[in-house]
Formats: sequence, structure tokens, C-alpha cells
Amino acid sequence: MTGAEAVIESLKREGVDVIFGYPGGAVLPIYDVLYRAEIRHILTRHEQGAAHAADGYARVTGKVGVCIATSGPGATNLVTGLANAYMDSIPVVALTGQVSTTLVGRDSFQEADITGITMPITKHNYLVKQASDIPRVMKEAFHIARTGRPGPVLVDLPKDITTHELDFSYPETVDLPGYKPTYEGNYRQVKLAVEAISEAQRPVFYAGGGVISSGAFDELLTLAEKCRIPVTTTLMGMGCFPGTHPLYLGMLGMHGTAYANYAVTHCDLLIALGARFDDRVTGVIEKFAPKAKIIHIDIDPAEIGKNVRVDIPIVGDVRSVLASINQQIEPREDGGWLEEIERWKTAYPLQYEACNGTVKPQYVVEQLCELTGGDAIITTEVGQNQMWAAQFYTFTKPRSFVSSGGLGTMGYGFPAAVGAQVGRPDKLVIAVSGDGSFQMNIQELGTVAAYNLPVKVVILNNGYLGMVRQWQELFFHRRYYQVDMAVGPDFAKVAEAYGIKGMTIRDYQHVRSGLEEALAHPGPVVVNVMVDREENVFPMVPAGKAIDDMIGLEGGS
Repeated sequence: MTGAEAVIESLKREGVDVIFGYPGGAVLPIYDVLYRAEIRHILTRHEQGAAHAADGYARVTGKVGVCIATSGPGATNLVTGLANAYMDSIPVVALTGQVSTTLVGRDSFQEADITGITMPITKHNYLVKQASDIPRVMKEAFHIARTGRPGPVLVDLPKDITTHELDFSYPETVDLPGYKPTYEGNYRQVKLAVEAISEAQRPVFYAGGGVISSGAFDELLTLAEKCRIPVTTTLMGMGCFPGTHPLYLGMLGMHGTAYANYAVTHCDLLIALGARFDDRVTGVIEKFAPKAKIIHIDIDPAEIGKNVRVDIPIVGDVRSVLASINQQIEPREDGGWLEEIERWKTAYPLQYEACNGTVKPQYVVEQLCELTGGDAIITTEVGQNQMWAAQFYTFTKPRSFVSSGGLGTMGYGFPAAVGAQVGRPDKLVIAVSGDGSFQMNIQELGTVAAYNLPVKVVILNNGYLGMVRQWQELFFHRRYYQVDMAVGPDFAKVAEAYGIKGMTIRDYQHVRSGLEEALAHPGPVVVNVMVDREENVFPMVPAGKAIDDMIGLEGGS
């Protein structure tokens, strides 16, 4: 078969059922094979949209997302999406076209050194130099993407390689001597963790995205209940522990709950699960969990001890390690720790001032949660909308919250919703957006229209780059500069131009009925909600402060 046929056959062998992509000259041989293949192709309106859609698909399904782009600008348009997947440890395989091998390195038309460009933002990448390597490379690419700490892998395919013939034989195994992820935790270290948990008076679980990627939800719930240990999560860990559970503390960090931040600050044992101690979580490192012994469980040994000192490091898969701890540990009492946390919850709840003539964005998110019963997949853009969604929507299941964590990519949420809806057609998918972020990949309205994907977009429109404006208000004496987005499109009319239902909500009284109408509509909907222009996200830990040094706690009703 040809190299292009080998690529598609390899995808079939890996169980790929959908590809997000955008064609071009260098990948035409592959598209010619796709024309008669049984793999579904979703034509996005921009290559960045394809990368984010593959990322969103991977997050909600647990499978490897696949995207494809042509050489040169097509490939470079994937870069932000790959960097996003890399920072958040999302399994994606990106296929890029390349100029013919005889033209590589000659500044040929639509040539870019995409393997060189993406080396820092992929888990691994390949430039295929002969057709016979395609089966091995594809097998390795998917293995690397989905195993260990997941991440994106790029495969660059010169055009002539895809037209050359080969005798196809797909390998059953991979042989990568330098790549051997550790899954089982060291027995001695696990025993030390069991002892530390048993002896702790004020323990806290700090759960990150690794809990979701490892599928450790049941193991975490069992251990938390067995040992009466409260759980806080990172943004990436949202949904890994039921948001309605009395042991749940919500998100911690810069815009986390006050009680989560206080609990971490005063705990004597912090058990980190698949989390990397990001600066948005820790605040100033020297004051993070100052009284605590730290257990860090992570499949990536490079993360352990990278940002904070660790007393009991355990390299391994979170699910496997938690299962081992569950087998060895005995139930424990909390000794009044949970009562202290309950007092913080009562004193410092998440709150906001009541709607007085203007629509509060927090109220919109609360209404979405009530109307869906918390049973929807929520994707977000980045900024205030992202934080309000994390704070005021109650996530009870894993893989239900899809957001750009590490890279903070504006323009991510809407195309990610496309991938989420394709991956989970049985679920209600809602993209919570800001008016600034939504415009960055607004062209993907064409994608949801073309495939009639019933994604509901809810824009919290404050006519600002809201989070930047908030920082200028609080730390730059209200010198608002280059953040006013009030002169923008009528989003409802833009949606209608694509043949999509568009709605605008301007007052508090119509929020619930408007959202009900949107959610009941069988196809895609864009809901433009005009919210209070200068509403801020609180609590907030200012840069350079400890996480228990928060502003905005006085709140309202």
C-alpha cells in the first residue's frame, strides 16, 4: 500500500474513529485515502480549532485525540493547540504534511521545520523519512501519547513519503528502551504514606488532573471517606471528586475558595495526587502549606520536588498507588479537623452581590447548574468566565469540566466544545465564554453549523477583556488601557448569519427563561448575556502573596 494508506490503516488499528483537520497540498494524498475510509473527518474552520477540538475530544472520552494539518502555515497553526495539550497532559496525535524529502531544508513553498518548532511543546515528535517507517512510527506515537504522563505527539509526513509504496505490517508491541513509565508505587514509600496518613491530625488531599487521566475517582473517594480527609482540587482536577460531597473543599489557589486555601495553609499533611504545584495554586512558595509534611504521588518523576520540597515521594500511577494505600490503611477519625473546616465554610462561602438592575455572571453560571442538574459537559474560555464556571458550577463527575489550565489559552473553549460534542454526542455540552475569548475562534460557528453539533454557547459579555481589566483596577489604579471591547459584534446576529439560533439576554428577569429556551433547542445556540461590566472574580490572591492572603472576602448576599 502507499504511505498515505498506511497512515490511515494505522489509525484504524489504533481505534481512531474521528479526525479533526484542515486539508492542504502536502496532505492531499492522505485526504484522498480518507475520502474512501470509514474514519469520520470533522472539517474545522482553522487549524488551531482542529488542535483544540482534538484536545477537547480526548478530555471527555479518555481516548487519544487526532488532528491533521498541511505543511507550513497549516502546521504552525497547530502550535498553540499542541502547547495547550502539552501543559495540561492531554493525549493528542497531530499529523502534519511536509514538503517532499528532496525539498526539505531549501525554504520551499509552505515549508516549516515543524519538528524543530514543536520539540519543546510535544512529548515526542517524528519526521518520517521513509514509507516503511510509518507503521512503527504511528504505533509508537499513540503509545507515547496515551501512556505514562499523557501528552501530544506530532508526526511530520513529507508528501512523497505518503505516495511511496511499502509492505504494510503493523507492529503488535513497541520497543522504546528509554521510555519505561513506572506504574506501581515503591512498596516502602507506600508504607511510609500509610503511616503518615494514619498519624496526621489535619490532612488534606490536593488532587490534580492526574487523578482524572489515571481514572482514580473511585479510589480517591474510597480513601477520603475511609480516613475522613477533605479534598481540594486544581482547575484541572475539577470533577475528580464529587462537588456535592461534604468532604469537598472546592478549588484552591489564586481564585480558589477561602476554606480550601485556609485548609492547605493549616494542614499538617498534604497529599498531592497527580498535581504539579503550579504557581497559580501555591502563591509564594515559601508560605505554601508551611506546617505540612508533603506526600507527592505522580507518574512523572520530573515533577516531584520540582517546585516544593517533598517528604514522601511516590512515583507511579495515581490509581494504582491509591489502591495500594486503600488495601493497607485503617479508618481514622478526624479529631475536630473537619469541624474547623466547616467553620471556615460558614464564615467564607463563595458569594456575590445580588442582581440589582444588572446581570451578575455568577448568577448565570448558577442557573446553568440548576437547569442541568450539574449533568453537563462544561468547556470554558480563559479569564473571568473560566473562574466563575469553576466556582459556581457544581461538578460531580470526571471528564465534565474542560478548560485550558497551564497555558491559559483564550480561544480554547469553543473549539474544545466541538471536540467534546463529537466525542460525547449523548451529552449536553455548554461552552461558557467571554466576549474577548469567543472572538478568537468565532469561525468555528461554521463547524457546529455544518455538522449540526448541538453545542450551547453562553457568552458572559461584559464588553471588556475582563480579567485584564480586573488587574488594572486592583493593581494599576484603574488605568484601563486596551481592554475595552464594548465595540464588538452582535453575537446573536453573527450566529444567525451562520444559520444558528442566536439569543441576547439583557436583564436579570430573563436569564432563567432564556437559558431554558436555549437548552431546550435541539441544535446549536449562541446566548449573548450582557453582564455587569465591572464585576470581579473573588476571592483573589494577589501576585506574590501566600494563598491565605486573599482579597474580596467581605462579599455580599
